[in-house]
Amino acid sequence: MSQLADRVAVVTGASRGIGRGIALELARRGATVVVNYVSSAAAAEAVVEEIRQAGGKAMAIQADVSDFEQANALIQAAVDAYGRIDILVNNAGTTRDALIMRMKEEDWDTVINTNLKSAWNCCKAVVRPMMKQRYGRIINITSVSGIAGNEGQSNYSASKAGMIGLTKSLARELASRTITVNAVAPGFVATDLTANLPANIAERLNEHIPLGRWGTVEDVAYAVAFLASDEASYITGHVLSVDGGLVMG
Repeated sequence: MSQLADRVAVVTGASRGIGRGIALELARRGATVVVNYVSSAAAAEAVVEEIRQAGGKAMAIQADVSDFEQANALIQAAVDAYGRIDILVNNAGTTRDALIMRMKEEDWDTVINTNLKSAWNCCKAVVRPMMKQRYGRIINITSVSGIAGNEGQSNYSASKAGMIGLTKSLARELASRTITVNAVAPGFVATDLTANLPANIAERLNEHIPLGRWGTVEDVAYAVAFLASDEASYITGHVLSVDGGLVMG
């Protein structure tokens, strides 16, 4: 399987969870992968080592992509290392959940900066090399919370809804240069962050999912890999929900 052979991908927040799964899947399909991380150096290097052990190419680069200069440095380092960037996956994200009456301003700012500003920072940095090569795939990891909202997540939902607006706007701006911009909106996904959720709560959430189960990291990674491929060359400005039917209709 080498649909992405000779492609170079940057995945932000790729040291664990969904980002890790995306990095591994893109590498499995032949892409050279830049594994971005903020503080989990050992975890990021483990992802790189797993890719290399499987015969792929990868490197880890530390950067807090919510910072404009660091995001630019990440993209420049990737270009310096490999000469091009074909795929950007904006996955870096965080949560600071609380009802608005209890939410602190810093909780709002942190989530908006980490989730939304980071995506804009990386998009702005990657546009120039992609326009020069007249090819690119930008994939933003949003959420069903950005489509339907979620109680106690006004900051998170706003950031993810903002990513959808960013996706559609950039899709219009960049289409003439053969750069597609799409978003993937996961629903409930089983990761290490949700592993300790009480079984009764998980079962109750399942009742709202028509397919009757939570998603896996691989479910999301497959969707991203498709949108990154040449088979998706006529898809842009689209939000692909990977949620078991949670928000359909």
